[in-house]
Amino acid sequence: MSKSLFRKKSLTSILHEAKAGDGDVQASGLRKVLTVRDLTLMGVAAVIGAGIFSTIGQAAFNGGPAVIFLFLLTAVTCGFTALCYAEFASRVPVAGSAYTYSYVTFGEMAAWIIGWALILEYSIGNIVVAISWSSYFNNVLEGMGIHLPDWLATDYNTAKAAFLTNPATAEAWNTAPFIGSWRVILNVPAFIIVILVTILAYVGIHESKRSANFMVGLKIVVLLAVIAIGVFHINTENWQPFMPKGFDGVLMGVSAVFFAYIGFDAISTTAEESANPQRDMPRAMIYSLIICTIIYVIVTLVITGMVHYSEFQHVSDPLAYVFDKLNMRTIGYVISISAVIAATSVILVFQIGQPRIWMSMSRDGLLPKKFAKVHPKFHTPAFSTIITGVIVAIPSLFVESGIVTDLTSIGTLFAFVLVCGGVLLLPKAAKGEKKFNLPYINGLFVVPVIFGLFTWFFWSRITESFNGIAALDHDRVLFVIFYILSTVITLVTIWKRLSLIPVLGMLCCLYLMIEIPVRSWVVFFGWMAVGLAIYFMYGYWKSKLAAKSA
Repeated sequence: MSKSLFRKKSLTSILHEAKAGDGDVQASGLRKVLTVRDLTLMGVAAVIGAGIFSTIGQAAFNGGPAVIFLFLLTAVTCGFTALCYAEFASRVPVAGSAYTYSYVTFGEMAAWIIGWALILEYSIGNIVVAISWSSYFNNVLEGMGIHLPDWLATDYNTAKAAFLTNPATAEAWNTAPFIGSWRVILNVPAFIIVILVTILAYVGIHESKRSANFMVGLKIVVLLAVIAIGVFHINTENWQPFMPKGFDGVLMGVSAVFFAYIGFDAISTTAEESANPQRDMPRAMIYSLIICTIIYVIVTLVITGMVHYSEFQHVSDPLAYVFDKLNMRTIGYVISISAVIAATSVILVFQIGQPRIWMSMSRDGLLPKKFAKVHPKFHTPAFSTIITGVIVAIPSLFVESGIVTDLTSIGTLFAFVLVCGGVLLLPKAAKGEKKFNLPYINGLFVVPVIFGLFTWFFWSRITESFNGIAALDHDRVLFVIFYILSTVITLVTIWKRLSLIPVLGMLCCLYLMIEIPVRSWVVFFGWMAVGLAIYFMYGYWKSKLAAKSA
């Protein structure tokens, strides 16, 4: 049984099936209509969303203007991962993203685990974005003089927390109607936008592409306008001190900043709909990452120059806030509209991505055949799209965003680690076989030097963690595990002369993972346990590879 758990799909057979129109690609299936521009805009659509319009504020409060360094560090981390995704996309140009890549390199059980983890990024993450969309949309309605009852625009736990904090101002809790003894408090706008976007994703990639391109263009124009107007209202004294809480303060914003970058990898799920995936997908991932980083850094410098960083604590709409603070409320209102558009484009991209992962898993026999069925008219994975809509729409009615944000990050980072590690296990490609080559830089000397510098800078934390591990302090345990894994990876790099880029990608992602709160790890392992139970009850026995080995 142990061997069958790690049975792998052959890279050669995947490419052969793709050319023949079998297996992972059906001749009458998905339309190849996406160009490098479309893919780049899709990446920008996925990345620039709730992050820059909300989480950037708290990150700026923690790190001051120096939070731009965290954006750069996170961009470098994502850049390593993007190059690894690009290598896979060039070698395995089929739908499925990290799931398919893991199937080729690590085997079936790891592929199932990563496919299950990606639900956290695409579906659970979309719940957070839908809730953010609802908040901004409600602000837009208020600006138009339309007041939606508070109990129809929030979730039960948030309303209850507001009541316990200040009963007099808790409108949602105080005005909510009852069904029996239960207060009816539901986030209806979040539910409605998910349903509408799911319909758009259902009717076709061509229509979704046009909508995504339009929304990306519009929100970039708005962000450029924010920069162009805001730059004339910068007070350089607000940049002092530049790093008020030291580098520790900058690192406090890791979760918020990483969440702002989630999404660029969604491009890889549309490989089968790309006109030339081996050439265009690597370029699109790198282009989108560069564009988003430039925008993030400039916008951060502008808003921290307009308003002192200390005023951003608990500010959920920092871009609108800075203009309201300077009595430019009209611009703040336009930004709220832009935030609605930004969140809509993110929901659209992720609602397109998740069904295609399930479609790949179904084709491999790990999920029922219904998940792989392509609509004869719209040429989209119809059933998978509907299920994705249900999974996102229903929880968005009542789930609090805070409890799923960390889950999204940990699931995404977990996928990134496996993608970077998987590249190291790929067989060498023949010359001229593909149109993108991950640059090989020998990690023999660089990785040990980086590991040594890390040990030197973090020596006090290392000793404290190892000395206190007996007390089962969860944060220390996570750091010890990370340090041991880093030691092993460094030694293997020296021994095997591993490529530098994927090794650094693994190390950076692993470090970001240990900065996520322990409670999220507990939920993450619970989620994984449920996924493994489903695999052993269905996928293990129904897998196409199981049939071949029988």
